[in-house]
Amino acid sequence: MSLLGIDIGTSSCKGVVFTYEGEIISKRSKKYSLYITPPNIVEANAEELWYKVIEIIKELAQQATYKNDPIEAIAISSHGETFIPIDKEGNPVGPAIMNADNRALEESNWLEKVLGKEKIYAITGLPAHPMYSLPKILWLKRHKPEIYASAKKFVGVADFILSRLGFASYTDYSLASRTMMFDIRKRSWSDEILEAVEIDPERLSVPLPAGGKLGTIDKEIAKELGLSGDVVITLGGHDQPCGALGAGVTNQETVYDSAGTYECLVAVSDSPMNTKEAFKSNLNSYCHVIPNKYVTLAFSPGGMAVQWFLKEFCSEEVQDIENLGVNEYEILNKNIPESPTGICFIPHLVGSGNPSWNPNAKGIISGITLSTTKYHIYKAIFEGIACELAINIKVLEEILGKVDTIYLSGGTAKTDFSIQIRSDITNKKIKTLINQETVCLGAAILAGTALGVYKDILEGIQKTVKFGKEYLPQTINIERYKIQKRRYELFYSTLIGLWNEGGG
Repeated sequence: MSLLGIDIGTSSCKGVVFTYEGEIISKRSKKYSLYITPPNIVEANAEELWYKVIEIIKELAQQATYKNDPIEAIAISSHGETFIPIDKEGNPVGPAIMNADNRALEESNWLEKVLGKEKIYAITGLPAHPMYSLPKILWLKRHKPEIYASAKKFVGVADFILSRLGFASYTDYSLASRTMMFDIRKRSWSDEILEAVEIDPERLSVPLPAGGKLGTIDKEIAKELGLSGDVVITLGGHDQPCGALGAGVTNQETVYDSAGTYECLVAVSDSPMNTKEAFKSNLNSYCHVIPNKYVTLAFSPGGMAVQWFLKEFCSEEVQDIENLGVNEYEILNKNIPESPTGICFIPHLVGSGNPSWNPNAKGIISGITLSTTKYHIYKAIFEGIACELAINIKVLEEILGKVDTIYLSGGTAKTDFSIQIRSDITNKKIKTLINQETVCLGAAILAGTALGVYKDILEGIQKTVKFGKEYLPQTINIERYKIQKRRYELFYSTLIGLWNEGGG
């Protein structure tokens, strides 16, 4: 028997089937289309999203049955903020308005004026921003009143999939927290916010704790999906808390670093950390998928700089990748300098994340000379990502206390040199994870716990989470990076003022 964890991302969805011990039996991923209208509209076809998830389940069910490990339980994790307007039959009456969509700036500003920045943060643990669901819903009400009026409910991505699988529109506390309408202390929709925006809570999904057993899939639906027996559906949660669970982060001494397009740090605590100090650094603090726990997020879009560099400066390497069948990192890593580059690379190519959270922030390259090669700049990008990481670790420590170890996974942390740079610049021990599919594993742990495979979540972690190589900060490199890190921090603090004024 096996467990299926599904992760619905911003542009693709993934499913992984695990044994009870966390070993991967099979996995599949599917991309779906995003419809982008510059400068700030990003939408998706909800029906296409549904079909991609169904394709994944069908393919994995067939593979699991072939390997004599039929799927016994499923939990769905997804990105947050995106919402879909649906009618009483559960059909979309408009496109999915995605988390990357920033059209609702005026509505976000209006909410700040009506409710106050501090009040919004005190209730929801989120700084007001157009990325969240509520400003987008208000935009729909103002600009597409016919869609707004015809929508019986506004649901998240995971809620939508659950409703199509034959269940009511449920959401867990962590995903509800990403809407900017959820009271993270009361663990319910905020009466104060909903009254201010005149939204009936009946038009939203029912919030429940993550890991709840919703029931078994209808036999006819299960048959269409290729699932055999009674397959249990468990309520999953937001991708970042699920990732932290799948990485085994359960206390304040460790943090999870998901190193992808965004470098996202997830810290765990017994109470929400939406304090005045956290508000100054724009930290997101909200409900965890682990009962009675909370997560606090600090992130930076530094990974985008790696993608930009590969696209713009590495055409020869890309050609070699195609000819030799190796990945781009293998080729570039052979040519990087051993010592710190001395280059200050601030990777704010799409604005900054925490602590400044500034959409006007820009990328900076400083310290290049005639002897600088593209391989120096390549390494400098990772040094810049590590400096951002160090800044956010410091911010989290000021709020939550000392961090001893970083548990790391993700696409921009696949090479020894990039992980060692993170360890040297943050001066923290880093442990890598053997299973990189942490979000899907976190969802599978929730499913296994609901099923009774594990007596509780902690046992699920003990049985499934396995660590790889450990990296310790090297004294010689710590000293070498001190000046470069200080230069980075000076650039950062000096430019924040200009960026806050909208400067280039």
